[in-house]
Parts: sequence; structure tokens; C-alpha cells
Amino acid sequence: MKIVFLDAKTIGDDIDLSGFERLGEVVKYEFSTTEQARERTKDADVIVLNKVLVNEQSIGEASHLKLVCVTATGTNNLDKDYLAERGIEWRNVAGYSTETVAQHTFALLFYLWEKMAYYDGYVKSGNYVDDVMFTHFSNVFHDLSGRTWGVVGLGAIGRRVADIAGMFGCRVIYYSTSGAHDAPGYTRVDFDTLLAESDIVSVHAPLNENTEHLMNAEAFRKMKKSAVFLNLGRGPIVVERDLADALRQGEIAAAGLDVLTAEPMSADNPLREITDSGKLVITPHIAWASVEARMRLMKQVEQNIEEFVKG
Repeated sequence: MKIVFLDAKTIGDDIDLSGFERLGEVVKYEFSTTEQARERTKDADVIVLNKVLVNEQSIGEASHLKLVCVTATGTNNLDKDYLAERGIEWRNVAGYSTETVAQHTFALLFYLWEKMAYYDGYVKSGNYVDDVMFTHFSNVFHDLSGRTWGVVGLGAIGRRVADIAGMFGCRVIYYSTSGAHDAPGYTRVDFDTLLAESDIVSVHAPLNENTEHLMNAEAFRKMKKSAVFLNLGRGPIVVERDLADALRQGEIAAAGLDVLTAEPMSADNPLREITDSGKLVITPHIAWASVEARMRLMKQVEQNIEEFVKG
């Protein structure tokens, strides 16, 4: 069996992939375009990929292909109808990043909530040297305890964030983007109620017809002016021009993002106009990527292939 990694670099050079060698011949490519994938998959039995598009253009000549393994939970890059026509199975991986995404959610939140950009700058600028007072709190912040945290999408990650927010003393409410999700222990509300009542809104939903452009100008106008918005779901859930305008006009206080509509970030992304780190912090899609999460991810991919082989 031949296993071909089409974009192994997206997993990182620090993750040991030697376990796959017991399953067959392994060939690794750092990155692959659609045209390169078409050539590189010709004699593959299994392909492993993260962001490469899988369709007739990329695997049309892969006559031996039996299994496609996605090193992620999302499978928007797979043409599932085409795979079904060809009798090619696919597998993704869920649950590997729950802890690290929840951790990153709070990293973004506290950076903004406690005005870390301002206070770090205050000290590093030298203003705290020989200051007249031992403390400096001109840029005020508030207790998280007693605040309302609104979760959009209460799946595994959203529930973990809700659990931790509750430990900090937050009142947690959530909105089901499918309309069919009930979670005992948490209060389900409609979208407008979540926006109006929440001091923090965090998105942990998948991208689909119910969530694309969900967070738009109308949504931001319904939020508290003091609210912090966090997106750790998918970039296109947010209309980025509307978010930039909302931040500029003071319709919300701040935003923390780990996902964008185009990744890597496009040069014309309107969020580049917001240069105040106290209003906006963006990380380059790293919430999922702790060492431990990437190790769990690839171990599950390895297991997926092994289970497929065993039938």
C-alpha cells in the first residue's frame, strides 16, 4: 500500500510520522497544488491531506485510490459526490483539538478583557519606571465573574468553553445554529437574545448555510458596546468588512480571531485597517495546533488507515 501525504508541512516538522511506515510505503510532500496532486496521487492507495482540494481535477488519475484521510475535522475541501461515484472512502478526525481551542479562546479573551496590550506597552515604554504610584489602572477592566458569555455553536469545543466560563463565574447562554441542539445544563436562547445579553460572544460553529455571514453588520449592532467578540469557528461566519466597521465605530469593544475568510490573510482584508491591538487581535489559525493536539490528530489518522485496512 502506498500512502501519500500531500501537504505534510501543515502538520509540522516536529511531529513524528514514522508510525505510518508500518502500514505501507510513505511518500511526503510539503505542499501540493491541484496540478501537483493530480500527478502525485496517480499510484496512491491512500492520500493524507489538510487543505488540498480533493476532486476530479486533483485525483482524476488516481486509479488505485481507496481512502482519503483529512488531517482536520472540516471536510469542505472534499468533493464527496465525486468520491462516492468512484467508491473512494474518506475519513476525518474529531475531538483532537477540543482542549487547545478552548485554551486559545481564553488566551484571546483575557488579552483583550484585561487590556494586556495597553499595560504591556505602558511598562515597556518606561512609563512605570520611577512612577509616582505602585499601581497604574487608567485603562480599567472588570471581573469576568457575573458576566454573560454567549456561545454560538455548543458542540464539543463550545461546551468545553462553556464549562470553563462557568468556572470563572459566568452565566452561560448559547445559540444553536442548526436549531436542533439542546444541551442540558445551559440556557438555549435565540440569536438576537444572545447578542443583546452577552458580554462575550464566542463562535465555535462549523461553516454551513446556517452560519455563513451570520456575524454581519446587523448582528454587531445588536451587541453591547462593551462586548468582546471571539471567532474560533470558521472565517466566513464573519463579514470582515462589517466587523472592521463595528470596531471602528465603537459598536463593540474588541474582537479576537483565529480564523479568517481567506487564509493566509489577503492583502486587502479590511481588518488590516484596525491597528490597535486593544481592539483587535488576530492569530494565524493556531488554536488547534498545540504539540499535543497535533500528536493526537496524527495518531487518529494513523488509526483510521489501520482500521480501514483491517476492514
